[in-house]
Amino acid sequence: MDISYEIGFTRVHRETAGLHPAKREAACLRAMYPRLCPEMQPRDLFAGRTLVMEYRGVGFSPDVTLYGLPHGMGYFYREDFFQKALAEADAAQAEEIRALMEYWRRENTTAKVKAAFTPRIREALPSDQFAGDVGIGFPLYRMTGAYIDYETLVREGLPGLRDRAAKGIQNDFTAALADMLDMVGECCLHYAAQADALGKPEAAQALRAVTKRPPQTLREAIQLTWLYGCLAGVMDYGRMDVYLGGFLAKDLQNGRLDREGALALLVGLWELMVARRTVYHGRVVIGGMGRPNEREADEFALLAMEASRLVRGIEPQLTLRLYKGQDPRLYEKGLEVIATGATYPMLYNDDVNVPAVMTAFDISREDAEQYVPFGCGEYVIDHKSFGSPNGVINMLKALEATLFDGRELLKGHRMGLSEGGLLAFDTFEELYAAYKRQAAHYIEVLAETEKIILDDTGRDAPFLMMSLLHDGCLESGKGMLEGGLRWLGATLESYGNTNAVDSLQAIREIVYEKKLVSRETLLKALQSDFEGYEAERELLLSARKYGNNLPDVDGLARDLHDFEARCIRDQAARVGLHSLLMVVINNSANTFLGRWTGASADGRRAREYMANANNPVGGQDKRGVTAMLLSLASFPSAHHAGTVQNLKLSRSLFRDAPDKVKALMDTYFALGGTQLMVNVLSRGDLEDAMAHPERHQGLLVRVGGFSAYFVTLEKDVQMEILSRTLH
Repeated sequence: MDISYEIGFTRVHRETAGLHPAKREAACLRAMYPRLCPEMQPRDLFAGRTLVMEYRGVGFSPDVTLYGLPHGMGYFYREDFFQKALAEADAAQAEEIRALMEYWRRENTTAKVKAAFTPRIREALPSDQFAGDVGIGFPLYRMTGAYIDYETLVREGLPGLRDRAAKGIQNDFTAALADMLDMVGECCLHYAAQADALGKPEAAQALRAVTKRPPQTLREAIQLTWLYGCLAGVMDYGRMDVYLGGFLAKDLQNGRLDREGALALLVGLWELMVARRTVYHGRVVIGGMGRPNEREADEFALLAMEASRLVRGIEPQLTLRLYKGQDPRLYEKGLEVIATGATYPMLYNDDVNVPAVMTAFDISREDAEQYVPFGCGEYVIDHKSFGSPNGVINMLKALEATLFDGRELLKGHRMGLSEGGLLAFDTFEELYAAYKRQAAHYIEVLAETEKIILDDTGRDAPFLMMSLLHDGCLESGKGMLEGGLRWLGATLESYGNTNAVDSLQAIREIVYEKKLVSRETLLKALQSDFEGYEAERELLLSARKYGNNLPDVDGLARDLHDFEARCIRDQAARVGLHSLLMVVINNSANTFLGRWTGASADGRRAREYMANANNPVGGQDKRGVTAMLLSLASFPSAHHAGTVQNLKLSRSLFRDAPDKVKALMDTYFALGGTQLMVNVLSRGDLEDAMAHPERHQGLLVRVGGFSAYFVTLEKDVQMEILSRTLH
């Protein structure tokens, strides 16, 4: 295996050890690019295909999550790459590879962050969350979800940004920004030569033009924003109708483009996003409050939805923000595209979300109107705040530890607080209070963890390309994680919430109130995964469940949601962050974490998937779609940074009763619903796809905060999606 790049990058990293971190980062970026820029393909309208996928054994990126596998943040190191290289090496090369491995195991940013963890953190959290024993909570090592200021990028261009850096505070950070901008220009010229060789004069002209002046056409603006974002490692694309709408309008007005030509450019961009395969990211946000030129933005938004109708990929994650008074064509077009079986656009309700963001982030309405969901659904404020890294808490596993006196079921490991277990709680209220203390303990530890991750990563990596286009960094001469960004925060992903609520309700109803199952028997049933306790399991399954518009059950769900959201929010001031907010964004992690969670009191067997996001447990919403949506809409909308709702509707319902579908969604939004991710399917599609995957290669489904081709998913993930009620 050729490891010449790894050798060269390591040499630069070693030689710059005594420099300011910004200067070191700029030198390392030059060691990566344009060397790692992949070749432009004959079919590409724009340069930068699959750029994020070209990372090798070492390098620099805010988030290296390749092929669904986590590899770290900042200066990353891929053990799998070097082990493969070692297996193929001769004796002389093997010695060199081992030296590289020894260096990077110590010098990668994630390793440095872990070394800074306190004893309290080390005791509470697993050493490796992917080793099959994740416990109740763990951190995610990434700096993802950045929304850079694309509007400033296209307004000022590379020369304008370079001038701003030259006129601002003069220090090592701003000097490194100039070096970095030169590198971006060199990458543009690198690709321009490739475009010439491929006989693509328009692409070559655009690439050369953006090195000399701000973009003047839609093609140039797309090329600059796409390539800059890819080089920066940014995986979400912002309010595209705001920063590209004016270019579209100008090109249409002067006859440079017609609508078909403009659509072709967007289709070309969408195809690059599909090829990039960020999986959980790829957000393009359109519509909503706070857009300076709505007419131009709306025309772009309509074209973007048509592109998503034509390009049936898992990306981009097109996100349509709605509000009363917005041009109704946007909502109508969105429903039209969804009806075809596309999983986009996702629908967000600004009339609820903007006031909620004001409260959660403690910011003005003007700033709250610039909220944008990233990744699987977390909110940040466009180029003004940062909301990652993330921690993860499994609320069903926390209940497991509470019931079993600080032990987990599958391996018997000690974890969490020890308060006597279920037998020590004579009332449901005592159990519920202990459960909240268990969750709060892990929330506190994860808050402290995320603060350390931000601080220590910031000391190692200023993230020049992201910092330049976040408010405050250029003005202060500091990186976004080291004081440059005014609103620096984090999020805590919560999973297993619905199963925890249904389990608590079953314990309250079946054990404490009706006394149909004793506490001792319940513990034995859970320990045995219900083997020999089938009758007790049926009783637990018969208990009333969330998602049926039942006041007391939904009230329990709201109480737990609000407790968790407020507890997480209150950690921000304690640990020194602007915000720390809960997100309930279940992607496939509800299945992933379910594999490591024992049997639960809602009747779920050990290692089975958990319910997705705020949705009911699959098949337990038995009173129809209206009752289910009423349960979803009842949650408090403030104090969190995003919750995901998935809705599976039949194709026949959309075809035969579109007015009823629209009325259903309108009512849900009017009652306080924050967001909907809609999947339109025919009955039997998923079952047939499992039996005959070759017939359904293009079948798209909403997994959670992201979409996927159904036949590519693991079987238990498929089963969880299949379990959801089709209305």
